[in-house]
Amino acid sequence: MNEIKFNELIGNNVRKYRLIYNANGGNMSQKELAEKIGASTSLIGALESRKIKQGISLYNLYKISEALEVPMYKFFEQ
Repeated sequence: MNEIKFNELIGNNVRKYRLIYNANGGNMSQKELAEKIGASTSLIGALESRKIKQGISLYNLYKISEALEVPMYKFFEQ
C-alpha cells in the first residue's frame, strides 16, 4: 500500500466511525470533532474527503479515537 492509499484508508475510517458514532446516539459533526480535538474543521473535512496529502499525526488520530470512542487500530483496518 502506498502513502496515498494509506491516508485514504485512515480518512475513510475516520468518516465511517464518526457516522457510526452518530448512528449510535452521538452527534458529532466535522466541526464538532475538530473543536473537540483542537484541530481545524478543514483538516477533518480534507481527511474524510480523501483530499489530504500530508496525512495526519498519530497524536491527532489518537485524539480522534478518544473523541469517537474507537480503538485506534480500527482506523488502520481495510
